[in-house]
Amino acid sequence: MASSKVLLVLVWASALVGLAIAADPYAFFDWDVSYIDVSPLGVKQQVIAINGKFPGPIVNVTTNWNVVINVQNNLDEPFLLTWDGIQHRKNSWQDGVLGTTCPIPAGWNWTYQFQVKDQIGSFFYFPSLNFQRAAGGYGGVIINNRPVISVPFGTPDGDITIFIGDWYNNNHVDLRKKLEGGKELGMPDGVLINGKGPYQYNKTLVPDVYDHETINVHPGKTYRIRVHNVGISTSLNFRIQNHNLLLVETEGTYTVQQNYTNMDIHVGQSYSFLVTMDQNASSDYYIVASPRFVNESIWARVTGVAILHYTNSKGKASGPLPDPPNDQYDKSFSMNQARSIRTNVTTGAARPNPQGSFRYGSIDVTQLYVLKNKPPVMIGGKRRTTLSGISFQQPETPLRLADQYDVKGTYTLDFPTRPVEGPPKIATSVINGTFRGFMEIVLQNNDTSVQTYHLDGYAFFVVGMDWGEWTENSRGTYNKGDGVSRCTVQVFPGAWTAILISLDNVGIWNLRTENLDTWYRGQEVYIRIVNPEITNKTELAPPDNAIYCGSLSKMQQ
Repeated sequence: MASSKVLLVLVWASALVGLAIAADPYAFFDWDVSYIDVSPLGVKQQVIAINGKFPGPIVNVTTNWNVVINVQNNLDEPFLLTWDGIQHRKNSWQDGVLGTTCPIPAGWNWTYQFQVKDQIGSFFYFPSLNFQRAAGGYGGVIINNRPVISVPFGTPDGDITIFIGDWYNNNHVDLRKKLEGGKELGMPDGVLINGKGPYQYNKTLVPDVYDHETINVHPGKTYRIRVHNVGISTSLNFRIQNHNLLLVETEGTYTVQQNYTNMDIHVGQSYSFLVTMDQNASSDYYIVASPRFVNESIWARVTGVAILHYTNSKGKASGPLPDPPNDQYDKSFSMNQARSIRTNVTTGAARPNPQGSFRYGSIDVTQLYVLKNKPPVMIGGKRRTTLSGISFQQPETPLRLADQYDVKGTYTLDFPTRPVEGPPKIATSVINGTFRGFMEIVLQNNDTSVQTYHLDGYAFFVVGMDWGEWTENSRGTYNKGDGVSRCTVQVFPGAWTAILISLDNVGIWNLRTENLDTWYRGQEVYIRIVNPEITNKTELAPPDNAIYCGSLSKMQQ
C-alpha cells in the first residue's frame, strides 16, 4: 500500500509541475517481473507476474503524459515488454521487440521511458520474447482524454478492464519446445478471464470449482468495460447475459456507437463498451468468452465464464449460458460484424479536430505491398510460417541498432511487394517504407484459421475485407470515408483485409501476426522508415541506458 501512495504522489506532483511550467506530466512505475505459482485451471504452474500480480497492473495515464517504467527482470531468461498500440512517436527504441531493442538479461534492470503522444484509448502490454505471453506478463494501458477535449459519451460510473484468452496448463517453455519440434499446440485447456478459470455453470463441463472472476457493479449505473484478447491463437466471442454492449472505442479510435449482443474479439484486439446495469437483481449474470470457428461440442469445456454481480443481487447465476452467434463455423457473421465497426468522424480523440478530418480516402497511394500467409511449411528441416514466401530470421543485432552504428549485413531491404514464386526461404528481409508516403498493405490469408495482424508505431485505416483473392478491382469495395482506425486487424481464412497507413513516424516498426504460434515460427516483417534529411527533429537519439548485444556487445557498459 505504501508503494501505491508513493506512486500517486509522484504522478500528482509531476502533474502540478507540468501545469506550472507547461511541460507534460510524468508517471513513474517500478515493476518486479518474476514467476509465481497459480492454478487457474486446477493445475499448479508458473506464470509471469508483475509485482506479484497476474495479470499485471494497469497503466492509467492521460494524453501526452510521459511514462517511466523501471523493470527488474527476475526471470531465468531474457525479457522484453512491448506496448500494443502505443505509437512511440519518433522513439522506436522503446518498442520492446527484437528488431529495435536488445533483451533485458535475466537479473538485469532496465527503464522504459516514452510519451503517449496524441493518443487516447484502450491498449495492453505483454512480453514479446520466447513465447512468454503464454505464461502471462500482460496488463492494460488506459490513456484518458485531457480535460479540455470532450468525450463523445457521458462520464461512466466506473472503468473495468477484462482480459480474455486461451490458456494451456503446460508452461511456455514446453509450448515453444512443442512448436520447435514441429508439432501443433492443439486445443487449449481453457479460456481465462482476468487470469482465472471458469465459474462452474455446468458440473459436467466444469467438473471442478475454480477461482473465478467476479465483477461487482451497482444497479442502474453505466460502466466502461475494456476487453482485451491476450490469448495465444483463439478468436473469442464476448458477451454478458441479458446486457447490451454499446461499442464506443477500439484501440484509440472512438467508433460509431452501436449496440451488440456479442462481439468477436480476435487475438490481440482491444475494445471498450458502455454497459448499463439495467436488469433486475433476481440473480447474478454470466460473462462469457467462448471460442469461435471450432466444433462447439468438443470445445464447450474450454469456454471462459465469469460473474457479473449486482450489489443487490438475490441469487447466483443459473441456467444455460447466453447464446453465441448461431453458427460457430459461420465466418460471414463475424466479417459483417467487423465491417460494421466504423470511425465516429464527428468527434475528436486526442485532439479537438474531428477524427474524420483526415481524408484518407483522397490520398494517393505511394507504395503497395501484398502480404500472403500460408499454413506452416518445412524450410531447412524446420516447420516455419511465412509472409509472401519469407520466414523472418531474427538477427543477433537489432535492426535499429545496426542502422545507428552502421553494422553491415544485418538485414536486406528487399522484401517483395508481391508474394514470391518458388520455394519459401528464411531471411532477414525488411520493407523499405517511404517517409511521409501513404502505404497500402493487403493481407491475404491462405491459411485455415483466422490470423490477426498488428503494426507497431502506427494506427492504420481498415478499408476493406472480403473473401477470395484480392485484385486491383477489389479497391472498388473500399470504405474511403469512415473505415475504423486501429492497430490490430483480423484476416479470415480464404479472405483478405486491406489497410492504409500514413508513414509519418520514423523508425523501424514490427508488422506481425498476433497469433503467438505463427509469430514464433516466423510470420513477421519490419517496416523501415527513414527521413532522408539529416535532422534530429523526426527521431530521438538512442536512450542513454540502451542495451547492446550481437555485434555491438562490446559497447555494453
